[in-house]
Amino acid sequence: MAQAVEEWYKQMPIITRSYLTAAVVTTVGCSLEIISPYNLYLNPTLVVKQYQFWRLVTNFLYFRKMDLDFLFHMFFLARYCKLLEENSFRGKTADFLYMLLFGATVLTGIVLIGGMIPYLSVSFSKIIFLSNSLTFMMVYVWSKQNPYIHMSFLGLFTFTAAYLPWVLLGFSILVGASAWGDFLGMIAGHAYYFLAFVYPRMTDRRPLKTPFFLKALFADEPVVIARPEDVRFAHAPFDEIHQD
Repeated sequence: MAQAVEEWYKQMPIITRSYLTAAVVTTVGCSLEIISPYNLYLNPTLVVKQYQFWRLVTNFLYFRKMDLDFLFHMFFLARYCKLLEENSFRGKTADFLYMLLFGATVLTGIVLIGGMIPYLSVSFSKIIFLSNSLTFMMVYVWSKQNPYIHMSFLGLFTFTAAYLPWVLLGFSILVGASAWGDFLGMIAGHAYYFLAFVYPRMTDRRPLKTPFFLKALFADEPVVIARPEDVRFAHAPFDEIHQD
């Protein structure tokens, strides 16, 4: 069992493995009171006035207490982050990291701007951790790129992947959890999908270009489909070719 888990962990692509590891270590550390969540949450005042810039990153690593909700989000992170990095962003590690950085920036911007709007500032001031939102963003982007895959929700009903974010959003509301984080993730995911995939097809312009310094960090390898050598295909039988 332990060996199987180790192999599963080692086979994860680098960004997924790094993010999953950081999230688990941070959340477990807080649960064991080794790390204080008060040193991790997003606080614009502390970031600007006391230069605690690490909060811009650490608020995406803490998934609150270790309960069923934590397990669900770890599953979403391990599954959909891995699927995106291995398929849609295969050979494009820098682009995948840029997607996460874009999503984190959009989510942070939404919370900061929302905190300045009357009547909404109270709601946005309660959003101090955006880890769930970033995970939900990845779910949204994956669903937009794989809209026709059939899925089942707890064996109760089936649907296509295009509706996965809405199903999960409805489930959060049904169990009484706050849906704000999930909804913000959908906004960030839609912003990225539109700018990265829809807008370029409409205008032949790419507003989201991965910076060179990120590409320099990863040697993106071209995806090559190997064709076996010395493989010959047998001809169809004569009677099948001339069959009426």
